[in-house]
Amino acid sequence: MLRFRSCILLTRLLSSPTASPSQGSSLRRLLAAAAAPRISPNPRFAVEDYLVSTCCLSRAQALKAYAKLSHLKSPAKPDAVLAFLAGLGLSAADVAALVARDPQFLCAKVETTLSPNVAGLTSIGLSNAEIARLVSLAPGYFRNRSVVSKLEYYLPLFGSTGDLFRALKYAYSLLGSDLERVVKPNVNLLAECGLGACDIAKLIIGAPRMFSAKPGRVLAMVACAEGIGVPHGSGMFRQALHAVSYLSEDKLAAKVDYLKKTFRWSDTEVRIAVFKRPVVLRRSKDTLQRMSEFLISEVGLEPARIAHLPVMLGLSLEGRLRPRYYVMRFLRENGLLKRNQSYYTIVKWTEKEFLDKFICPHKDAAPYLAEDYASACRGEVPARFIFA
Repeated sequence: MLRFRSCILLTRLLSSPTASPSQGSSLRRLLAAAAAPRISPNPRFAVEDYLVSTCCLSRAQALKAYAKLSHLKSPAKPDAVLAFLAGLGLSAADVAALVARDPQFLCAKVETTLSPNVAGLTSIGLSNAEIARLVSLAPGYFRNRSVVSKLEYYLPLFGSTGDLFRALKYAYSLLGSDLERVVKPNVNLLAECGLGACDIAKLIIGAPRMFSAKPGRVLAMVACAEGIGVPHGSGMFRQALHAVSYLSEDKLAAKVDYLKKTFRWSDTEVRIAVFKRPVVLRRSKDTLQRMSEFLISEVGLEPARIAHLPVMLGLSLEGRLRPRYYVMRFLRENGLLKRNQSYYTIVKWTEKEFLDKFICPHKDAAPYLAEDYASACRGEVPARFIFA
């Protein structure tokens, strides 16, 4: 019965519009093998050749995969797995990518693991296409029966399969974390700190390591966030947790000291900046140094002003801060800036708003301004933006 089902599913895979002629030929050989009666395993079964001719791997990929499949003595189990994948709708190219990434998937048990997982995921609302995507994203975890209970927990947390799969794209290791001893306690702890499901879901995407860490480690992160002046319950608490999740206590203290020295901030000013924009803790020292030199020495902003408007430190120096400063100065020196606009006012606008307010109105008086601004955004300094 299994072999009959395999033949049907392989036929579907053969008819996939994405299958190349060479892939189709390989799969036809697999179909013929699946249809033929099998008396006994072939003692000369060549795994590497099977991976190339049937799974469409390159010879180099097959050689690498062979180390994990050298124990195979027969194509029976891989044939069944390929038929299963065909039934999910994976193309020949998808199958090749999956096998290259996780060769041991060919050894999974279809009847006792893969098919029950499909049934379980279908019961919680996933479509065949979504299940196929999950297999491609995390084949190793799909070989474990716990994948159903984990998705059943994560789905309401993220609110939709779309948001869940976007998270798994960057943090598929969540499927390997222990739900009862690690994930749930961490989620409950963050909920007690005032984070809602939406914030927790965003934190999972931005800092997935938090949800595979022991609860004691997450509690320490909460303490660090509060220690830098961002109490739980504040609007910036999630961002503060995201920032400190990548830093040890020593590195965090060193980064705070570096901010004070580089921007000439007092203890109070650095706490204000971090409270308003925790992401500054994740900026590299080189970036912070260049921003300090530009904002203080070239633009002429006071350190205290920067501390109260730290959103600027989250913007691109080369792609936004510097080019807009050039435009502002050009307009001012040519008498085209009607009001005394502050530098922060100019950099805070979206790109479309900036063009509408500061570039387009001057196309007659300064016909090259748009071109010069575009050049500045690419890192060039047009002659008209060189000021005496």
